[in-house]
Order: sequence, then structure tokens, then C-alpha cells
Amino acid sequence: MGTGVQGGTPRTQRVTAIVTVVVVVLVALALRPPFTAVAPLLDRIQRDLGVSGTFSGVLTTLPVVCLGAFAFVAPRLRQRFGDERVLLGCLVVLLIGNSLRAFGDIPTLLAGTIVVGAGIAVANVAVPGLIKRDFPHTVPVVTAVYTMCLTLGGAFAAAAVVPIGHALGSEWRAPLGLLAVPVLVALVISLVAVRGSAVAAPKPVSPGILWRSPLAWHLTLFMGLQSSLAYVVFGWLPTMLQSRGMSPELAGLALGVQAAIQAAGSMSIPVLCRRLRDQRPIIVVLSLMLMSGFGGILLGPTGLLWPAVAVLGLAQGAAFGLALTLLGLRSPDSDTTTALSGMAQGGGYLIASVGPLLIGLLHDVSGAWTLPLVLILACSAGWLGFGLSVGRPVQVPTVIGRVTRN
Repeated sequence: MGTGVQGGTPRTQRVTAIVTVVVVVLVALALRPPFTAVAPLLDRIQRDLGVSGTFSGVLTTLPVVCLGAFAFVAPRLRQRFGDERVLLGCLVVLLIGNSLRAFGDIPTLLAGTIVVGAGIAVANVAVPGLIKRDFPHTVPVVTAVYTMCLTLGGAFAAAAVVPIGHALGSEWRAPLGLLAVPVLVALVISLVAVRGSAVAAPKPVSPGILWRSPLAWHLTLFMGLQSSLAYVVFGWLPTMLQSRGMSPELAGLALGVQAAIQAAGSMSIPVLCRRLRDQRPIIVVLSLMLMSGFGGILLGPTGLLWPAVAVLGLAQGAAFGLALTLLGLRSPDSDTTTALSGMAQGGGYLIASVGPLLIGLLHDVSGAWTLPLVLILACSAGWLGFGLSVGRPVQVPTVIGRVTRN
């Protein structure tokens, strides 16, 4: 893979670009399945281990907390070891975490979940910096490929784990353990792809400058509210649809369809960003789609539930792709992109971990979906508000060297 130094012969640049895309795609396909595969197996895990619903809640919330907590260490690791080695290390960590979960008792299940969350958190932060480094002029396009592969990998895993469990005669251990196989494949191919690559000499960076940047904080809150809405869907969409009269089987299918439609939404971002240098109009439209999708699911006619699911999927895919794209567009260089990614994703996922819990609490207290919908609409409005700031074509200050002011 590239060394992080711009320039070189056209042939070298082409090879660098191809290798980077290969690694980004392989890493993306490996990052979502460890999360999305758990929800379809949750009732089996709870029944087999004899654990409470509270434990199940911990098992689904813990990965999101890990995404936030471990994201903050990623820029330092990237600074010390370089993009390629960090991503290879993340795949090794994922391999270990997925294997631990296959042992199937409570301690190893929790330990494996934490290990998996740590590997995904660091990779989540490192990839935007890598894209900014090797594709500084086509960040939206490459980010769209990355988010599409993230979405498709997660959707496939969610749909496949139950049939795989039935085929192997295993309730849940074998399906979770088999998630290590695609990670191993990605690791082997990535090792071959990046062999002999050099690590760029580290530059003096001052990531603390971002903590004094209002734009960086707005990006963090923008990422957090978007992620919170996404995890509300992951955790509660089937329950919402069942409350409207949809069968459990169709509600589960709707979650998979919604996840697959997100890929189409993420692929729309390069086209939109190419036409609009200022992303605020995009954010206004997406916020209205998010509100319409949730409102249609919880309040609309039952005959329009599937269109509402589709609208929500398109909006969430585009919103996620745009959030990652803005990390590169609002940064002047790859070092700043990685630092901003660490801040935005670290704080953002910690915010996101609270969303599904609040939705569940409000639903339990009220016995209806009115209060949860009010919270969802408030989050969507907040996302729009911060979006009007981060959508402007301005950049955060660079972290390279001794930068002391905005």
C-alpha cells in the first residue's frame, strides 16, 4: 500500500489506489457482521445461557460503548504504526474476538464482544484517514464504496446466521464463531496486498487543537445523533412494526430490507456532493426523510409501512455515508482526518449508546410510542441543526505542527 507520500509515477499511484480500495473493501465487509449477527440470535443466546433481558440489553449496548471508548486511542496508534499496520492489527483483534465468542459461555461471550468492539472502533477511525490520504480528491466516492460494503456485509450476516445455525445444528455458537472466517480471509489477502509497504515517518501533530474547534464539536454531535437514530432502528424497528400489526417474521424481514436499502442511500452521496459543494441542502432533505420515515412507521397508515421503511433506509444510508464523508471534506489533510474521526466517532458512539436505552425507557414508562417518537423527532431536528453548521464548505484547523488557533 502507499506510504502516505503524495506523488510517484502514474503506475505506482494506480497500484497504490487499487491496493487501498481492496483493503478498504475487505475491512468494511468484516466490520458490521459481529454486531448485526447478534440480534437475530439474541433469543437463542438468552434461552441457552439462562440469562435475563438485562444481560441481553448489555450484550447489545456494550459494542456501541466500545466503539466510543476505543475510538479515542486510534489516532495515536495510527501515528505510531501507520494506517496499514493498524488495520491489519484490527483484523487480528477481530479474529480473536469472534473466536472467543464461539466458546459460548458468559465470560468469553462478554470478553469477545469487548475485543470485537475494540477492533471495530479503531478500524472505524483509521479508514477515513486512509481514504483522505490516498484519495484526497475523491473522498465521497471511495467513502461511498466503504459504507456500501459496511451495509451489505452487515445485512448479509443478519440474514445468514439463523439459517447457518439450523444447517449446522448449533443454536448460536457456530454462527458467531464462523464470523471469524471472512475476517481471516480479509487478513490473509490484506497481508499479501500490503507486503513491503513502507510506513511514513510520523509528523508532529497536536490533536488537542480540535477540542477547541466549534466545527469539530458540531461534527461530533452530528455523528452522535445520526448514530443514535441508526441504533434505535437496529434495536427497535421490528418491535415498532409488530406494534402496528406486522408479524414477527415480516418485521425481521423489514429490518433486513431496511439495511439493504441503506446501501443505495450511501451510494447517492458522491453524486450529491459532486453537484453541491455546500451540503446543507442535502442535510435538510435527509432530516425530513428521517422524520417522515419514523413518523410513517409509528403513526402512518398500515398500508404505507413498507414505503416508510424504504424511506427510512434511504435516509439513514445517506446520512451515515455523509457523516463519514464530511470527516474527510472538513479536514485539510489525512492526519487531521484521523484525529477528527477519533473525536467525532469516539464522542458520537458514546452518545449513540444512550439512544436505544432512552427509547426503551420511554416506551416502558408510557406503554406507547408517542414519547419515543417525540425523542426521535427531537434527535432528527438536532441533527439538522448541527448539520447546518457542518454542511458549510469550511474546514477544521490542521493538527500537523504547532497550530494554536482556529
